[in-house]
Amino acid sequence: MAKLPLRGRLAPSPTGALHLGNARSLLLAWLSIRSRGGEVVLRMEDLDHPKVKPNTARQAREDLRWLGLDWDEGPELGGPYQPYTQAERIQVYREALERLLSKNLVYPCTCSRQDVENAQSAPHAGEESPPYPGTCRGRYPSYAEAAATLPDGRLPAWRFQVPQQTLEFTDGFCGRQAEDLSRTSGDFTIARHPEGAGYQLAVVVDDAAMGITEVLRGDDLLQSTFRQLLLYQALELQPPEFVHVPLVVGPDGRRLAKRHGDTRISWIREAGTPPERVVGLLAHWCGLVDEGTQVTAQDLVDKYTLSALPHKRVIVTDKVQQYLGIG
Repeated sequence: MAKLPLRGRLAPSPTGALHLGNARSLLLAWLSIRSRGGEVVLRMEDLDHPKVKPNTARQAREDLRWLGLDWDEGPELGGPYQPYTQAERIQVYREALERLLSKNLVYPCTCSRQDVENAQSAPHAGEESPPYPGTCRGRYPSYAEAAATLPDGRLPAWRFQVPQQTLEFTDGFCGRQAEDLSRTSGDFTIARHPEGAGYQLAVVVDDAAMGITEVLRGDDLLQSTFRQLLLYQALELQPPEFVHVPLVVGPDGRRLAKRHGDTRISWIREAGTPPERVVGLLAHWCGLVDEGTQVTAQDLVDKYTLSALPHKRVIVTDKVQQYLGIG
């Protein structure tokens, strides 16, 4: 098989503003590709409709540019695989769903609304539901018959039938990984609309369609990779290489959130902090520069090496916020 051109992606979700944790992962993803002369795609992952906030997509692009991260294809810029906004790619997901249906790999599910809602977003570590017991597998002859059992205009979701097998892959940072999803998660939801898609299906379809060869993201999404590998397999698509890096967390060890103070990039910008100070801090967390160094993203391209990245998670403290002028 011919080697594909090196392509990575920045894929923020406009459900909230970019913060220091997002920015560190996005910087690493950008550096990994730019340091090897590859192409970067910007894609807005806006399928989590109830949580999408006005203007956050535009703000995300502004934040990325302020940090010095650029891209070769994306919203506004265009490119050969447009559109680059998931809400505009429903037809592509519909076609993928039809392929899975033709193989009898998905079935309608009438389980709880919350369970279905959760399928729209990436399931981060610590937020996973208990293993699905297969309640609706083989329960309804058709989607229409499943829909007829639900009140108040609710619609069934689509679940993917997980086979009993151990999946394996080698992560670019975490090493060899193995899991049997039939034991740990069970059949998982891929869509909450008869013709739509949730996170797992959409990212698989988009990464394959856009020729993405490397996905670098936070290690809270490590377990999602097994679900995505099953979908790549079912759709007969070539998966990318995966690299999962340690998170930036608050003092309580949890993913950054409002409870940890305001760590939004937009807030740091508005406070008048130079971008070089922020990028320098992120680069220090990546093991690329000494503490207190101020640097641009472009300056880091020749310094980048994944081997410098510490294996422990970064903790954002009051000292960090004071350094950035937001404490």
